[in-house]
Amino acid sequence: MTDLFAAEHVGALLVIAAATTVLVVLGRKRPGVWLRGLAVILVADEVSWWVFLAAGGGESGQRSQPLPLQLCDVAIFVAAAALWTRNQLLVEITYFWGLAGTLQALLTPDLGTQHFPSYPYFQYYVAHGGVVAAALLLVAGMRLHPRPWAVAQVALVTIAYTGFVGLVDAATGADYMYLRSKPSSPTLLDELGPWPVYVLAASLIGVVLLAVLDAPFRIGRAVRSAQGRAEALR
Repeated sequence: MTDLFAAEHVGALLVIAAATTVLVVLGRKRPGVWLRGLAVILVADEVSWWVFLAAGGGESGQRSQPLPLQLCDVAIFVAAAALWTRNQLLVEITYFWGLAGTLQALLTPDLGTQHFPSYPYFQYYVAHGGVVAAALLLVAGMRLHPRPWAVAQVALVTIAYTGFVGLVDAATGADYMYLRSKPSSPTLLDELGPWPVYVLAASLIGVVLLAVLDAPFRIGRAVRSAQGRAEALR
């Protein structure tokens, strides 16, 4: 079980925070082809993990789920595509999934006995930290802000994907997205009751988080609209 206050966890978070700050500043001042380099790093890091599992690495619980279907896994590919193309919908999914979901995985890592300086340790933090960094780089750094209906669109995408993963879990007996049971490491799900209560509670919390993450942009749009009306009346 991962010690949430261990130096290896806190140290990783500090490094990710510092790297993200640098990337946001660079994204604001000097965006360019280097964004695609970050996309390549994210994809290479994720693919290397599945090669590692296929070669017999990792823990038994990780090898028992051989498909990249966890939301964080998909978020990595979405973030890479957003960095590569700057497509607005992909940016929005990266932002909301990254800060509402992947960030929680960073704060409560499910690493089992895989500690610093093992390959799984570095892979985990590069992957999850990379998604969070990409989300903030694209939205805070490059100012690709969510559109008015972004929350509804991302919520629908998330519901559809969760339904698909639920079918896979039911057909295979796997536990992608922890829809059948909670992870062994401590997470916020531990505070949300037994199955299926925690699934429903987590879904409601997810909706609230999407609204909270969108609030600064919703307020900004309202302020600009009010200013526009005021100027029109002059």
